[in-house]
Amino acid sequence: MLFVGDDWVEDHHGVELMDDTGRRLAKARLPEGVAGMARLHAMLGEQLGEDAADQAVIGIETDRGPWVQALIVAGYRVFAINPLQASRYRERHGVSGAKSDAADAHVLADMVRTDSHQLRPVAGDSAQAAAIKVVARAHKTLIWERTRHAQRLRHSLRDYFPAAREAFEDLTAADTLELLAKAPDPASAAKLTVAQIAAVLKRARRRGIADKTAKIQAALRTERLGQPEIVVSAYAARVRSAAAVLAVLNEQITALQGQVEAHFGRHPDAEIILSRPGLGPILGARVLAEFGDDRTRYVNAKARKNYAGTRPITRASGKKKVVLARYIHNDRLVDALGVQAFAALQASPGARLYYDELRAREVSHHAALRQLANRLFGILHGCLKTGTLYDEAAAWSHRVEKLAA
Repeated sequence: MLFVGDDWVEDHHGVELMDDTGRRLAKARLPEGVAGMARLHAMLGEQLGEDAADQAVIGIETDRGPWVQALIVAGYRVFAINPLQASRYRERHGVSGAKSDAADAHVLADMVRTDSHQLRPVAGDSAQAAAIKVVARAHKTLIWERTRHAQRLRHSLRDYFPAAREAFEDLTAADTLELLAKAPDPASAAKLTVAQIAAVLKRARRRGIADKTAKIQAALRTERLGQPEIVVSAYAARVRSAAAVLAVLNEQITALQGQVEAHFGRHPDAEIILSRPGLGPILGARVLAEFGDDRTRYVNAKARKNYAGTRPITRASGKKKVVLARYIHNDRLVDALGVQAFAALQASPGARLYYDELRAREVSHHAALRQLANRLFGILHGCLKTGTLYDEAAAWSHRVEKLAA
């Protein structure tokens, strides 16, 4: 066997080849791209001949990108090593703190030589799953960005135009952004007529336009403490800019939502995932994107729960034993699981009963949702493994019978 450490940098790779005794056989700095990949194949071929793909194990600190994909297609066993793991491994063999690309490549090669049984190989997800991951992550990232910009807008309004915060409940709504663009300061907002406000609400397809118009106009015309005129003018320019950014984000979020639904709808696992309570096309796409669709990636339901971050960890030493939530996890997946668990309370009688039982034992709301998500994704693993749709009676048989009684 040959063990390869690949220290990836943006434009090059520091590579070291190591045999099973830990002896360095070769090292090189390879350029990113086709030329670098060809040179790596040549280096491995010089050592292993035609059996390079079967006998080479590669460690690299990323699991995505054309380089990693090329390694997988070539048939190498590739392990994506968390940079924190590599850092801790480096500390086992030296305390000086010295670091270089060549040294990092050596560490990665040594890790896959000695600890490959503890590492997770890069999953062989399908191209469909990879595409879903791209658009689902982009969609969620824009939603997070919209939330950040809305919070900045809210803080700006608090500092010079608090009446707007009371007039507009949702600072990301199209009608709110249009009104703020028209009248970004207290003086101009107070001059807005009923007809102007009603027209904006009508374009946004609001209901109860007359009542909403009166409420908004009354709030905007309420007398408040203010800032000097020149300061208000500066804030108004800032708010116009923020409103324009939020309008673009809304447009792109809608566009990407269509892409997420289209890609997810074509995946063979979509029907199984959508059969589960609390999962729609967008949330289901996020779950599929983060879990992947490689059937060999999770050996059992416990492995899937561990990756999801819903399964608790135990710290035990002597007579002391503490059960804690996992704080090292995939944030995108945990976010999706929490939303699904909350939605399942309305969609699944069994999930609701399980949650109520936890709350009756004085488990907090968030901890109960986390345990419910843990149970739900154990069920998901079984459904995906067997290729069967979710069945409420089978999933919660004893609790559904209890509920019926």
